[in-house]
Amino acid sequence: MQEPGQAADSAREKTEPALDILEAFRRVGEGSKASLASTFASARALRALVVADIALARSALGRSVAFTAVAVVFGAVGGLLLMAALVAALVTYFKLSWWLSLLLVGLFCLAATAFSAWRALTYFEHTQMHATRRQLAKIGLGADEGKNTQSTANDGHS
Repeated sequence: MQEPGQAADSAREKTEPALDILEAFRRVGEGSKASLASTFASARALRALVVADIALARSALGRSVAFTAVAVVFGAVGGLLLMAALVAALVTYFKLSWWLSLLLVGLFCLAATAFSAWRALTYFEHTQMHATRRQLAKIGLGADEGKNTQSTANDGHS
């Protein structure tokens, strides 16, 4: 036969697991809400990164086009005009031969064209959205993993 104190203990033991399960569900719900809020915050941060990266790419594309135009204009029109004037000056004032005068002016024009093309390529690199690609790769989205790893190693950013 059970004493009255023992009956109360067994009834308490039966209700305690139910309270523990409710508390566990409550904690899981709170954790889910926190996880969802964190996901939304990450999505907002990624959106801000994409917007900033697109703005940088748009600006870099404009600069790239400008430097490309400079390279084409200087390399073609300016080179031809300067070639004629400088060749005449080198032959007349420095008593150089025609072929040496043409060579010196041609090398100068090629150097100016190479510098402008290098600057255009440097700005064009900004259009590849490295920061966004790195962040997408971190969350498992994006193209080939080998490309992302190589791109991250080559862009000079951590």
